[in-house]
Amino acid sequence: MNQAKSILLAVAFIALALLGTGLYLQHVENMLPCPLCVIQRYAFSAVALISLITAFLPKGALKPGAILAALCSLAGAGVACWHVYIKAHPTVSCGIDPMETALNKIFIAKALPFLFRADGLCTTEYAPIFGLSIPQWALIWFLILTIALLFAAFRRR
Repeated sequence: MNQAKSILLAVAFIALALLGTGLYLQHVENMLPCPLCVIQRYAFSAVALISLITAFLPKGALKPGAILAALCSLAGAGVACWHVYIKAHPTVSCGIDPMETALNKIFIAKALPFLFRADGLCTTEYAPIFGLSIPQWALIWFLILTIALLFAAFRRR
C-alpha cells in the first residue's frame, strides 16, 4: 500500500476515534453537544468517510479525494475557531434557537440522534482536558488532519 493511502486510512481512523471520543463525552460524561459541536461532528464524519472511500479508489482519485477531505477539515476548523471565540466571549450567541432547530430536523440527525442531535449550549463550561477546551482540541485535530491530507494530496511520487 502506498504512503498516500496509508495517510488517508490513518486520517479516517483518527476522525472516527474523535467521533467516538465525542460520543463518550456525551453519553458517559453527560456533556451535551451544542449546535457547533454537532456541525464539527458532521465535519469529522465527512473527513472520515471521504478519506476512507478515497483510500480504496484508484490512484487517480487520491489527489482530488484528499483535497476534498482537507476542505471538509478546514470547514470544521472554521467552525471550531468560531466556537473557541464564543467560549472566550460568552455574551456572543451561537444561534442556538434557530440553528439547533434546523440541525435537529436534518434527516441524519433524526436517523442517528445519539450522534447528531444538538441539545447543549455553546457557552457551557466543561472541565478542560489537558488544559484545553473541547473546541480547542477539535481545532487542533482539524488542523492536523488538514496538514496530513494536503501532504497526501501534494507529495511527490
